[in-house]
Amino acid sequence: MISLADIQQRIEQGALSPDGAIAQALEAIRVQDGTIGAFVRHDQRARAQDSGPLRGIAVGIKDIIDTADFPTEMGAAIYRGHQPRADAPVVMALRNAGATIIGKTTTTAFAANDPTATRNPHNHSHTPGGSSSGSAAAVAAGMIPLALGTQTGGSVIRPASFCGVAAIKPSYRLLPTVGVKCFSWTLDTVGLFASGVRDVARGLAAMTVRPALVVPARIAAPRIGVVTQDFAGAPEPSGAEALQRAARAAEQAGASVRTLAMPEIVAEAWRIHPVVQDFEAHQSFAWEYGRNHDAMPPLLRGRLDESRGGTPADYDAAIAVAARARLALAAVFDEVDVLLTLSAPGAAPEGLSSTGDPRYNRLWTLMGVPCVNVTALTAAGGLPVGVTVIAPFGADARALAAAAFVEDALRA
Repeated sequence: MISLADIQQRIEQGALSPDGAIAQALEAIRVQDGTIGAFVRHDQRARAQDSGPLRGIAVGIKDIIDTADFPTEMGAAIYRGHQPRADAPVVMALRNAGATIIGKTTTTAFAANDPTATRNPHNHSHTPGGSSSGSAAAVAAGMIPLALGTQTGGSVIRPASFCGVAAIKPSYRLLPTVGVKCFSWTLDTVGLFASGVRDVARGLAAMTVRPALVVPARIAAPRIGVVTQDFAGAPEPSGAEALQRAARAAEQAGASVRTLAMPEIVAEAWRIHPVVQDFEAHQSFAWEYGRNHDAMPPLLRGRLDESRGGTPADYDAAIAVAARARLALAAVFDEVDVLLTLSAPGAAPEGLSSTGDPRYNRLWTLMGVPCVNVTALTAAGGLPVGVTVIAPFGADARALAAAAFVEDALRA
């Protein structure tokens, strides 16, 4: 993989020109993408910008995020050839930081359940996850050092786990979702993929102009609470092993590690996540579903067909549960600095008919807290398995620093 921090250092030292870095990314796309299929399209004539902390950094943009220079087709036939007039604010934030938008990455249709043909770079017969399939795969295959994705259930953290890359789903609304195709306005969150935690932190710091997000040179050993999410069902052996290995490595590196049970209201929030998501999806896709029903991607169409009975009363009750759960979760962080939990049930499933199960991600998306994926294990078939480091709402710098601590411990 291509380290964003390494590119920045080489450019600063004069060992690599910004245009040379972009040329390397273009060559990697040329060599790799015919097999992986991570890009919908890319600009073969892309050039570096002259200034900014991300000059020379090639970035892929998930194809539900508006770009003025590329169509935004959302993985859906309904929007084939759709050309936005303006960049989404998150895209402009990258441009303003000096990044080069090199292309659009694949997404499951409308960032929902219908998978892409993108392949996992570690094992081509397995899914890269979704819905941010192309963004995770492009970084994992060493094509680009940074990519944008989105998460409504588990669409950043799960593909990061399956593809063996670092990723952050930041605190809710740290990154604006204006200009991003809405699925659920209570849940949708823009996130980033990069090769390592420090690379993700540098990318997020640059685009938000928040230097405090950069991981410090010295990281204090965190107090870690391990959460198994029993209410979400048992993981596969590789998922359980990844969590155990990460907890053990962090403890051996000096962290305080203890197992925590979540309050019942938090488990109830996990159960009502689909109520919130589906009720809002019916409104977000009112035009597509109502006027283009037969052209809707089949799995999403079926999901909306099945959830038509959701009522405002059901939704209001679910939102109330979520609000109480957020308060209860905030109190949990009085005891620990961060939580450590599963990023996925296990390694990426075989085949491309499914993008995997988001059951270990969806609670944290509803809670709006920052989540960082750290690769913890290589399972059978060379497939990575990650773990998630979670901090309180707004404590994204803490989440990134603790994730870097766990990443370092696992590499020791």
